[in-house]
Amino acid sequence: MSEYRLSESDEYNHAPTADTNFNESVYVNGFDISNNSGGWMRIGNRPNEGHAEAQVCMYLPDGRVACQFQRPDITGNDGFAAGGLQYQVDKPAQKVTMDYTGELLVLEDPQLLRNPRELFKTAPRANGRIHYELDATSPVHGGEPVSDDQDTLYGRDFSFGHFYQHMRTTGWMEIGNERWELNGLGWRDHSWGPRYWTNIYYYRLLIANFGPDRAMMLLKITGRDGRTRRHGVLQFDGDYEDITDLDIITDWSAAKDPEAIRLNVRTAKRAATMVGEVVTLAPLRNRRKVGDETLESRIAEGLTRWRWDDREGLGVTEYIEFLENGEPVGFPL
Repeated sequence: MSEYRLSESDEYNHAPTADTNFNESVYVNGFDISNNSGGWMRIGNRPNEGHAEAQVCMYLPDGRVACQFQRPDITGNDGFAAGGLQYQVDKPAQKVTMDYTGELLVLEDPQLLRNPRELFKTAPRANGRIHYELDATSPVHGGEPVSDDQDTLYGRDFSFGHFYQHMRTTGWMEIGNERWELNGLGWRDHSWGPRYWTNIYYYRLLIANFGPDRAMMLLKITGRDGRTRRHGVLQFDGDYEDITDLDIITDWSAAKDPEAIRLNVRTAKRAATMVGEVVTLAPLRNRRKVGDETLESRIAEGLTRWRWDDREGLGVTEYIEFLENGEPVGFPL
């Protein structure tokens, strides 16, 4: 396994560095393959900028998306509670809980997410309550680099410390007068360090569970210098195996969004082929003003159904890429 420095205290908040864009974030997801439902929640504290990023995105069984995106004010980095979201470590490396209480935008057509101004003006709204309990089905992977020349997962200008873990996710979603129980599988991560979303040139991140003993977390990331790195793990019989190679073939829609994916993956112990279909896509974006210039990235978040040999899995596919002249720089790779 890759070498990182990680202690129990890393489950909790870190002292912010002097970087203006210091960010510490926690993210959880969970999906129930029996009805194609579930989603993800994230809190990203930006104490030196005085706000957090509070994000909720739930994929409902009938294809609707219930979501919320806020930048609530915060004054420090003492915990993870903002914008109606609350994150708690119940047992380090074993169990965490995340809850949301507040308003949700409920979208019959997720394509409305392409126009945030129109989204917040016209989208139907409903009161929501979401409760996720996540229990470990794998070891924790990652931490801080142990040498100055060691790559971090996404690069040192996106996060310095980072660890993740596959989980069993149980709980429920209440949206308006509707309720869904969740008995499924998922993933969580925790990262800290300087971050701007537009620092990513482009990457493909693929996360899924195929049962409590088998899962994947795969990342192919390309920098502005043209260098491509492949990171990630396969979980097999409960253990993590670092990947040694990864090929990703994407079928694209007319809107240049991922529709279907084929993966060829290798570890020191095995080769695997997986095929995935994006069931519901949430087309998101991030913008940042630098002087007179506006930097923008597209962030495609897709609920994806996978097959690995005789197993079916469900998870999330995230394609991030910088936009140059309005075009995604990684398309069609």
